[in-house]
Amino acid sequence: MPATTEFLSTIPLFTGLDSVELSKFAELLREKVYPKGSVILFEDDPGDALFIVRDGRVKVVLLAEDGREVILGLLGIGQHFGELALIDDQPRSAHVIAMEESTLLVLRRDDFRRRVEANPSVAWSLLADLSRRLRQADAQIGSLVLLDVPGRMARLLLDSSADDNGGVIEKQLTHQTIAHLIGASRETVSRAMREFQDLGWVATERRRIRIVDRAALERRAQQRS
Repeated sequence: MPATTEFLSTIPLFTGLDSVELSKFAELLREKVYPKGSVILFEDDPGDALFIVRDGRVKVVLLAEDGREVILGLLGIGQHFGELALIDDQPRSAHVIAMEESTLLVLRRDDFRRRVEANPSVAWSLLADLSRRLRQADAQIGSLVLLDVPGRMARLLLDSSADDNGGVIEKQLTHQTIAHLIGASRETVSRAMREFQDLGWVATERRRIRIVDRAALERRAQQRS
């Protein structure tokens, strides 16, 4: 339990809660393990819980009738999904699939609501996190509308890398995954990646991507199509 409480303190949704309140939430969480490739949630499933990634990685996707996949997001340790279910009673808006074996912490809506009634500050934490998510969604929509494929890819690479990690994108991003994330074909993504490598903007190392020239990628990500 102490380990779970400490883990919750690192998650933005629970920022600002004291150790006592975090411990109460930790008592309500249930741990579930999902094998690689398993569907955690189906679109239109009843929305009755929040999921927090304790270990592993998942993808949030929409599937077209012809089988095409659009990835709305990749979520790793400390990130969560299903938060809208804590507020409304609407069904799930997308599929969530385990990209590798993943351990998730599950918080039921009824349990969350009881904690909010006992401590309203929890609701403010949720609103702040939802606001952050909405701003990210707005930025993503703007990129899809205003940028060409290389511009969208530059934006994705920048957002996926961290300066404090030497600009290395630790999570594996295949060309197919990138294509699903930015709404492009795999072939177009491969051409853009080769171009970025030839220009010295990125380098690939053991199937990882390293940002070499962040400033150049920033300029490319701001170039309107």
